[in-house]
Amino acid sequence: MINLDTPKKFRAFVGQANQVAAEFLRANSRKYDRAEHAYPKELDLLASLIDGMGDSGQSQGAGAAGVRRTDDGSGDTTVKNGTNLSSVLSIIEMCWGDVGLLLSMPRQGLGNSAIASVATDEQLEKFEGTWAAMAITEPGAGSDSAAIRTTAVKDGDEYVLNGEKIYVTSGDRADSVVVWATLDKDLGRAAIKSFVVPKSLPGIRVERLEHKLGIRASDTAVIVLDNCRVPAENLLGSPEIDTKQGFAGAMATFDNTRPLVAGMAVGCARAALELTRELLEDAGVVIDYDRPLSTQSHAAATFIQMEADWEAALLLTLEAAWLADNRKPNSVEASMSKAKAGRVGNEITLKCVELAGSLGYGETELLEKWSRDSKILDIFEGTQQIQQLIVARRILELSSSQLR
Repeated sequence: MINLDTPKKFRAFVGQANQVAAEFLRANSRKYDRAEHAYPKELDLLASLIDGMGDSGQSQGAGAAGVRRTDDGSGDTTVKNGTNLSSVLSIIEMCWGDVGLLLSMPRQGLGNSAIASVATDEQLEKFEGTWAAMAITEPGAGSDSAAIRTTAVKDGDEYVLNGEKIYVTSGDRADSVVVWATLDKDLGRAAIKSFVVPKSLPGIRVERLEHKLGIRASDTAVIVLDNCRVPAENLLGSPEIDTKQGFAGAMATFDNTRPLVAGMAVGCARAALELTRELLEDAGVVIDYDRPLSTQSHAAATFIQMEADWEAALLLTLEAAWLADNRKPNSVEASMSKAKAGRVGNEITLKCVELAGSLGYGETELLEKWSRDSKILDIFEGTQQIQQLIVARRILELSSSQLR
């Protein structure tokens, strides 16, 4: 039976994450928003602390977790609260501090989650400790990941990769990049595989860094692969092209990363709600949960409605992570959580700017920054529209060719 209260064993860890968010991430938020592309060196100490917690077995999901479907053979059917749930809970706290700085954390990239989800046991050991960015989007392939044109051609014990990837989070700072490429364009979705490409290899280069609306502390790169030769064992999962399975193997990565992004939106929106409540109460606005919204001020009624939307996003996000921990299918729930949290997260932060007036629009408070940061959370890892399309296909039991 699912219980979405914070598990007792995670409460101390969540408290620690909140403390880090308050004393470091929130404290440095404006500094690195203004210093775009400057690496937050203070993160190295924080990352070392998280690594140490992981080595000692005390991390409770501080690092990037994965969704793994294979049965361990134990036959254990007890309810588990594991690394997926604890990772989401910690990410909520950290993004309550700052989304851009969380995305800049060494060895905690979205590519690490892809490795954790898809890699074999041998690959997990091989890539342990790497900082991996994730490269999916291309100039001609955005929301439709199946339109990827980056190629991977087998040549002996290596694959030769050619193509261009855009909007690669941590693409400049990461040690390696998880690159999605096609083994055979004629076979469509089924031929798309992901490769761990170390940045030290010849043929991979950072073409430029993007200037962005939000998450400025995090670098976003354009990466070019020019006859980049990658060891064959760096192909994540099976190299076989299974036309029956289609795109499902590669897309399993998103079952993990979408709840994480949803958690980012939930954390950022909570920060905006908490500060807005303080500002409204200081201005004399009374928020009364025992009175109908129609009898309260517009500001109070709007705030209560935003809280309800936020609560729904939180519960969907926790459910998606809990299902992953208990090895239950969570693709629909992952998309639902990403769609709900991404949309209402951005709506909440923008509405908080509006309710706070000049304090919301100026740089005296962080509300304007949170509204900028939250927009990307409704876009990357699959846009709002794509998430709704995925959910509709599953509910109506239609294929991608039947419902576009």
